[in-house]
Amino acid sequence: MKALILVGGFGTRLRPLTLSVPKPLVDFANKPMILHQIEALKDVGVTEVVLAINYRPEVMLNFLKDFEDQLGIKITCSQETEPLGTAGPLALARDKLVDGSGEPFFVLNSDVISEYPFSQLIQFHKSHGGEATIMVTKVDEPSKYGVVVMEEETGKVQRFVEKPKIFVGNKINAGIYLLNPSVLDRIELKPTSIEKEIFPKIASDEKLYAMVLPGFWMDIGQPRDYITGLRLYLDSLKKNSPSKLAKGVHIVGNVLVHESAVIGEGCLIGPDVAVGPGCVVEPGVRLSRCTVMRGVRIKKHACITSSIIGWHSTVGQWARIENMTILGEDVHVGDEVYSNGGVVLPHKEIKSSILKPEIVM
Repeated sequence: MKALILVGGFGTRLRPLTLSVPKPLVDFANKPMILHQIEALKDVGVTEVVLAINYRPEVMLNFLKDFEDQLGIKITCSQETEPLGTAGPLALARDKLVDGSGEPFFVLNSDVISEYPFSQLIQFHKSHGGEATIMVTKVDEPSKYGVVVMEEETGKVQRFVEKPKIFVGNKINAGIYLLNPSVLDRIELKPTSIEKEIFPKIASDEKLYAMVLPGFWMDIGQPRDYITGLRLYLDSLKKNSPSKLAKGVHIVGNVLVHESAVIGEGCLIGPDVAVGPGCVVEPGVRLSRCTVMRGVRIKKHACITSSIIGWHSTVGQWARIENMTILGEDVHVGDEVYSNGGVVLPHKEIKSSILKPEIVM
């Protein structure tokens, strides 16, 4: 089987992290976002993953070469010269996706994090005999999204309603699809939306089905959702593989600590924290609801909450970092500095406090 991951463009919503690496390579729970997807695809027998990309493919490919060998899966790029929306890239990658076997292929949005129940998706797709299956997830506020209206019994999709003013349902497109090769005959090589142009046509032919995604779902393409996604992901780890979570008197709730990270005496870490490889957390530090990426040093008695600390940064003694502060790569925060929602570009030194949310160039 094959899979296409829609990587797209610059990842502007996750700047300043995406100034250092393309968005799919930004770490989430101590590994690049896209690796969560590729590993789950490999587990259900996918042998080739195609990345649809319009920005810095060489960076992606150099990075993923290592994982190709480790996982034993082929990873290639299909590069757009102009943005082609969410369906155009399928037409562009047609030759890579169709091998004459007639097997369906996966399509994923690269920002989506979930438990990836791909084997159930394959079973459901084969059982209904339609042309395409989309995964849907239930949300509390459907009026912000495009809602999928479907038959509860069979999963057959009847129609799509964009940002409904009155309640028509609470299921939205989760950005995970399994498509028969015949779907490619419906797509032209031009900027096209799969959600707004292709799926409604398949639905009107009564060949589109939806499966409700079990477990959690999050689009982690922006900082607030990234932090929420980490909480949901760690919750899911606790249920499914609790041995991966950190334990100890200094741990509160769900915490992921890389084996090469060093945690000092008297720290309090958690809930909902990921500490990456090679990090040094000095004594007396408090961490909650945050991600600390590879190679970061957090000095004594610093306090970090609801924030993302980018690769190889330093946080000074008694510093306080909170309210969706995002430090890009190699940012150095001085001792006793306070950051209230600062967004700091890479390679900066912060010597004075950031009292209200702002971008520090």
